[in-house]
Amino acid sequence: MPRLFIASGIFHPEPGGPSTYLAELLPELQRRGWDIRVLTYGEPVASDEPYPVTRIPRRPLPLRLSDYARAARPFLDWAELIYMHTLGLPLVGGSAPRVVKIVGDQAWERSMRRGWISPGEDIDLFESKRHGWRVNAAKTARRRELRGVDGVIVPSIYLKRMVVQWGVSPDKVQVIYNALPPEESSSQLTQADARARLQLDDTPLVLTAARLLPWKGVDHLISALQRVPEVRLLVAGDGPMRDALEAQAEHSGLGERVRFLGRVSRDLMPLYLRAADYTALYSGYEGLSHTLLESLRAGTPVIASDKGGNPEVVRDGVNGLLVPYVDVNALAATLLHAFVPGKRDVLAANTDAGMERFAFATMIETTDAALRAYL
Repeated sequence: MPRLFIASGIFHPEPGGPSTYLAELLPELQRRGWDIRVLTYGEPVASDEPYPVTRIPRRPLPLRLSDYARAARPFLDWAELIYMHTLGLPLVGGSAPRVVKIVGDQAWERSMRRGWISPGEDIDLFESKRHGWRVNAAKTARRRELRGVDGVIVPSIYLKRMVVQWGVSPDKVQVIYNALPPEESSSQLTQADARARLQLDDTPLVLTAARLLPWKGVDHLISALQRVPEVRLLVAGDGPMRDALEAQAEHSGLGERVRFLGRVSRDLMPLYLRAADYTALYSGYEGLSHTLLESLRAGTPVIASDKGGNPEVVRDGVNGLLVPYVDVNALAATLLHAFVPGKRDVLAANTDAGMERFAFATMIETTDAALRAYL
């Protein structure tokens, strides 16, 4: 039974892509014979995972790193393979091969959060653009750590190109698409059923679901909505930009048409996805969005920016509509086009187009094989 150490910064039940991915992946790997141990940040919680999970409280940064490094050491000595889910973890020691899953550019995100770069800086130009010493140090640290691992897994072709641009050999980078676990048939509701359960009327409705960060483009959706009569916007998610976005909607005269739901539970999200006419994701960056996959599986077409991994999911004019980023005029025009009579029905009829690429069984089988190759 091969010993697999999972090193992560977040873990179920905390929100976020890595949490969801690991919660779905690890039980399947365990059924395939892996002996799994998990180390993550977070407060102790009651959980029913069938493998041990050690959580390190998020104390101030130097103490937190020290706590994590100390807790990681016995796992590093125990493991036959280390599968990391973020860069920058203090993993000192051990001789097992290391594989990391990359879902974004942490140097770019860190630089944006700390104000080292402008909120609108394009992630695709970030690597080649000149910056100050803090940003360059973050880039160098990311590049150095990645060159030291044995393998990299990414969820999109777009991300593979990005990682290779950082100086990692293409041979070390494997694309394994994200996928969703099978959905219970009992959860298949019609749009009308979903709206009735959520007490929503039949007003034209767009849903966006994202953490409210600068690059998620919710501000652009609100700006575009000023030029699109009648359509309402539901914003599912929370984050540091929520107050500013609520103020923007109010000052734009859209207080009645933009509703902020806050964080929506995993149980309720499928209802909102089915209730919407479209799911919008007008972000400046996406590796490969679970939200787009969930929307298409729910039978709801999508409106997405033409950035990142979005074009690998959305077939423009088939299962959704792609929009240039940033172009609020184009976004407003696309929203108007989306609600032309009959357009939504045509796109909704094709939401399963290409979804075979994101089969859950394929993701599990391919990941299992990829990890075993490093033993």
